[in-house]
Amino acid sequence: MNSRSAGLREKVAREAATLLYFGLEKEYKQAKLKAAFNVGVHIIPRNVEVAIELDNIAEENEGASRFKRLVEMRTEALKLMKLLKTYRPLLVGSVWRGTIRHGSDIDIAVYGDDIEVASILRKQKKLTVFSVERIVVVEQGKPVPSVHIHLATWKKYNAEVVVRSIEEVGKKRFCETFGDEMRGLGIGVLEKLLKTNPTQRFVPF
Repeated sequence: MNSRSAGLREKVAREAATLLYFGLEKEYKQAKLKAAFNVGVHIIPRNVEVAIELDNIAEENEGASRFKRLVEMRTEALKLMKLLKTYRPLLVGSVWRGTIRHGSDIDIAVYGDDIEVASILRKQKKLTVFSVERIVVVEQGKPVPSVHIHLATWKKYNAEVVVRSIEEVGKKRFCETFGDEMRGLGIGVLEKLLKTNPTQRFVPF
């Protein structure tokens, strides 16, 4: 790739990241297509290139407050996970990665009975459950159902608890953005992290 192509590619990635950061687009694919159109080229960057620019924009706009918020969100995540410890909770998403930005939520995966999980969350007076949504996605040609519980935490951070079947425990999942395995953080590891390196990042760049 010559320097001109590399420069244009970076420009499209930056434009796509800007669209995502300011909420003008929600999905990477659409953001990249619109960015390429805006720049006037047919170059489409990889998701990870957009993610790097998105991280840079968040850093430029949010500064030190971003790290304070990350620690708060990880602390809230730990409280949620302890509440759901029977269901093998795993912190995933941008709060796990350490790449949060304005509008990011807490993403937690659990395994077991969705009705039980929803009931536990609803019984907590200082938690607000907004909705419970059943979703089926196709993975490797097979339909995989899950239940998505949207809520606000004690400190009013948005969170999403995804309830998967117990048969899904240990199944490897790969990130569409970074391309690596989504390992996430369990209760013990997150608890230790908050004591030793609360803003540690988990990104392949």
